[in-house]
Amino acid sequence: MKKLVSILSLLCFLLTAAAGCVKNDAAVADAGISEAGGGLLNTSKNVDIDLTVLSSTIMYAEVNSIMTKPDDYLGKTIRMKGPYRASFYDATNLYYHYVIVEDAAACCVQGLEFVWSGEHVYPEDYPKEDTKIEVTGVFSRYDELGRAYYYLAVDEILVSTQNLR
Repeated sequence: MKKLVSILSLLCFLLTAAAGCVKNDAAVADAGISEAGGGLLNTSKNVDIDLTVLSSTIMYAEVNSIMTKPDDYLGKTIRMKGPYRASFYDATNLYYHYVIVEDAAACCVQGLEFVWSGEHVYPEDYPKEDTKIEVTGVFSRYDELGRAYYYLAVDEILVSTQNLR
């Protein structure tokens, strides 16, 4: 009996995960994504992990996996979307930029840092806080203050025409 319950539980999990991976082209088209940061996103670019096509729960789980085992993702091209946030850190006297990912219930939040290539000044060149953005970049690592940090190296930022707040 325990084996049957385990098999049914696994089957339910797999069906739920597969349902979360369905892409809704109409929803993507209606998202109001517009040009920002020097051009439109090159959709023909090879993307290893496209988080934009996942449900919020599955996307949150995947970002959690990335942050738990970051070395497994180094060098992979990742596309993601979510609210933009910036944070100032006194120890380095720098601003850091993040795409925020929430689970479906919006009770759990995780941020993935990105570094925008080129000469960009904060706050003038960056979106307003909580603006929905989409970025595609190579997952990379840097060392700072004796610790490893992981981020997406991005060439452009796409911003939504609608604010999230």
